[in-house]
Amino acid sequence: AADLWSVYSKPVPANGRELWTLFLQCSCVTVVIGGLFYNWMFASLEYSWHLSTAMAISFSLLLLLSLFLVHPARCVFSMIMPTLGTKQGRKLLLSTCIMIVVVNVTPNIISNIKTILQVIKCICKNSSESLLNSTALLETASWEFGDAIQENVHSVNIYRPMNGHFQFSLLKNSSLIYQQMHLAGEKIGRDFLAVEVLVKDTVRVGNKLVAGFSMLYLCFESTWYLKNYLTNLRFDNFYITKKLEHLAVDRKAAHLLVGSSKNLIRPTGLKLSREEVMLCVVQAMLLTVALMLMLVVMAMDHFAFSVADTAVKKAAQFSTVPVALSIKYNAKIGILPFLLKLLQLPQEELPLQNFERSYQHYLIFSSAHCRISPPMPPNPSVLLVVGLLFCILYAIIFLETYAHRLCRKIAGSFFESWEEKRALYLYKKLSRKHKEE
Repeated sequence: AADLWSVYSKPVPANGRELWTLFLQCSCVTVVIGGLFYNWMFASLEYSWHLSTAMAISFSLLLLLSLFLVHPARCVFSMIMPTLGTKQGRKLLLSTCIMIVVVNVTPNIISNIKTILQVIKCICKNSSESLLNSTALLETASWEFGDAIQENVHSVNIYRPMNGHFQFSLLKNSSLIYQQMHLAGEKIGRDFLAVEVLVKDTVRVGNKLVAGFSMLYLCFESTWYLKNYLTNLRFDNFYITKKLEHLAVDRKAAHLLVGSSKNLIRPTGLKLSREEVMLCVVQAMLLTVALMLMLVVMAMDHFAFSVADTAVKKAAQFSTVPVALSIKYNAKIGILPFLLKLLQLPQEELPLQNFERSYQHYLIFSSAHCRISPPMPPNPSVLLVVGLLFCILYAIIFLETYAHRLCRKIAGSFFESWEEKRALYLYKKLSRKHKEE
């Protein structure tokens, strides 16, 4: 493995064997990265199959030529891997989490809200239809009551100012109401579909932009690090490397490293400075805010499903409500009541007719003919995947420092002569500081 890395990190292969070894290494890396790039374009970013294939092939060929012919390009590419463990890598994973939540959770929420609205629409339609049908009962009752009054009037043969019937206006055709309710339901459905499509398209475009920007920034950040490493001796130069230790031992100044252990860090150690710890804590808090927002969205998914499921079950259990209309009518006639009252005689009333009827009707709130889509339960795998990705994100926060150290080690292995200059610069700096003290 050390020999393979030595061949890979050399500026120029020493012989034909190393040249073929380097070509095979670059080819294997290109095939793996090309496959991952195609899967990322086609599955995650949802580009077409033809575009994903063309982009993957073009990217693979360009990558192979760059890795095989350009030594600094191999260094930059090697540093991209640990750079994924830094801020840009977190952005990529976070955009992936957002895409997973939006694509899998948002349609569920909208579908369950549609189910709730369908239940409300069904209840309103059936209750209004049942209420309109009850007007026929009122018409029947009023007509029979009018017949009873008419019979009483005929039996006494007196002046009849009216025919004894109530005029009751009944809406015979309820299709207009049903049509309006259907149009309102269709409009709500179209509005929800438009919102769902808009959210999906916006998130898809945003995810593509964020992913593209993040990949470009990964390359830029690795290039920027290598540029500063090769042009600035002070840049990221506070590590006790093996070259620095050998230099101090050769010059019999090992005490310089012991006395400066508080300011210097061993690249292979686990020690974190106070500033690094505080930065990790702040980033973890910001990541927790993003996690809380996603948990709120997923909680809304569970809440919408619970409400929709309860609404469907309760609507199916709605019983019919009986409505009773009772009419009691007693007609009596008195014989010369004013004369009997004048003579202070007991008044007598003769019953003409008793009218007592009850009419039954049932109000129906739900029907089996209603088209109600079943509630969509939340996908438990979404919570599992998002939880796993956030565990990786939290791990990346605390591993970011070690990723920077690995970048420095990779750059040092590609440019060993420059690493010796950096070690010499740091040694002279420590010597001057020791003399001043």
